[in-house]
Amino acid sequence: ALENHCRVNGGYSGLRDVYLANENYDDVQQSFFLAETLKYLYLIFSDDDLLPLEHWIFNTEAHPFPVLREEKKEIEVKEK
Repeated sequence: ALENHCRVNGGYSGLRDVYLANENYDDVQQSFFLAETLKYLYLIFSDDDLLPLEHWIFNTEAHPFPVLREEKKEIEVKEK
């Protein structure tokens, strides 16, 4: 739908009314479209092992952050 209805020369545009048969573009490409929407689509359709979810977490804007784990190490007590 994005390619068929929103693609214009040089990028993508919003539509004033999605219910109209003839596209009526608003002549604006919102910054969130590139920054978030395309990133969500990329992540949805990419291979599952691109960013394994046991190692990465995403904030609400789909920015990946590594999962920080506190390694529990057993301390060996050496007898003297």
